[in-house]
Amino acid sequence: MEKETKEERIARRHRERDQQMKSSPGYVTFSVMFTLAYPFIAVFTFVMSTLLAFFSGISRAMAWVVSGGRSH
Repeated sequence: MEKETKEERIARRHRERDQQMKSSPGYVTFSVMFTLAYPFIAVFTFVMSTLLAFFSGISRAMAWVVSGGRSH
């Protein structure tokens, strides 16, 4: 039998650890929940970003009006 190198041993241990982690109930649960929640997260992020841009525009417009049109 051929002795494995340090790099091969490390790679094998990483593969074994990843395989063990991915088969755990917590990983599977998180993976399923994230997959189901991702559309809601994406829509929420879009809506909040839109609201922020809208209110930022209102704020900039008010600053421009209050400064008499000199604000950039």
